[in-house]
Amino acid sequence: MPLLDASTSTLLVVDVQEKLHPAIHDGQAVADRCLWLVRMAKRLGVPVIASEQYPEGLGPTVEPLRSELPPDGLRRKLHFSCVAERCFEDHPAWQRPQMVVCGTEAHVCVLQTVLALRETGRQVFVVTDAVSSRVPLSKQTALDRMRQHGIEVVTGEMVGFEWLRRAGDDRFRAIHREFLR
Repeated sequence: MPLLDASTSTLLVVDVQEKLHPAIHDGQAVADRCLWLVRMAKRLGVPVIASEQYPEGLGPTVEPLRSELPPDGLRRKLHFSCVAERCFEDHPAWQRPQMVVCGTEAHVCVLQTVLALRETGRQVFVVTDAVSSRVPLSKQTALDRMRQHGIEVVTGEMVGFEWLRRAGDDRFRAIHREFLR
């Protein structure tokens, strides 16, 4: 699987929602890392899309993450998988071949989404420091299963450096100063 490319990637944020958030292991760190990824993606021109699982019950996406999401890219769903729900089929970002995925819960909505994305032939990258579940074992088991099915497990910094590809220019210096310290 090749490196990530900002020109062919989409960032997908899965279900980082108010009522579930307090129960998530390291929930604040995960939400913070998702926000970091969204901000960096926007700065580098990578489209961002996000889902909310049954927001009537689980609430909206947590703030300040919700405020950073593009309104046309935030979709509601009832299926655990964004693919099964077909919630982004009309969005241009959904057509890109590389999907970088973060959010909750790793063993439910993230897992079902990334496995389905992989089945469509996409290159799928899950950001390990930006996903979690209520129970740490559930996250670890989900990541193990993802790897077995060809999903790349990466860190947020790996995503940033791969999207940048090179140092020594103004773009690198600005992104490095703001995101990669």
